Amino acid sequence: MDKKLEKLINEQITKEYYSSYLYLSMAAYFESMGLTGFTAWMKIQAEEEMIHMRMFFTYVNERGGRVILESIDKPPADFESIKDVFEQTLEHEKLVTASINNLYKVSKDINDNASTIFLQWFITEQVEEEKNAKDIIDRLALIKEDPMGILMIDKELGSRPQPVAPAAA
Repeated sequence: MDKKLEKLINEQITKEYYSSYLYLSMAAYFESMGLTGFTAWMKIQAEEEMIHMRMFFTYVNERGGRVILESIDKPPADFESIKDVFEQTLEHEKLVTASINNLYKVSKDINDNASTIFLQWFITEQVEEEKNAKDIIDRLALIKEDPMGILMIDKELGSRPQPVAPAAA
C-alpha cells in the first residue's frame, strides 16, 4: 500500500473513532434529558462509526499496511439544544465527507484502483449520513420547541434499526 495513502487511512481510522466517541457523548446528553429515542439513535450512529473504523482497519491490514492508532480528542459534553446536537452532527459529517473525498482523490492520483473501489462505499454512505442529519434538523425546525413534537420525533428515532456491517467489514 502506498505510504501516503496508508497514513491518510490511519488518520481516517482516528476520525472514525472520534465520530463514535462524539455520538456517544451526544447519546449521553440525550439520556440525561430522558429522550430514549434520541439516545438510541445516537448510540446506533456511534456503532456505525465503529463499523466504519473496523472496515478501514481491516483494509489497511489486507493491503499489507500497518495500522497506527492515535489519541482521540475529548468530545463536547454539553449542547445548546436538541437542534444544536444535530447541527453539530451535520457539520461533523461534512468534515468526514471531505476527508473521505480526499482519500478518494489520493487513491485516484496514485492509480490505486482497489482503494478507489473500496472508498466508493464510504462516499455513498456519507451522502446518507448528511441527509439523515439534515432531515432531522428540518423536522426539528418545523416543531420548534414543541414538547409533543419532540416526543413524536423521539419515538420515531427510537425505532431506528441496528446497523448491519457490509461484507467488507
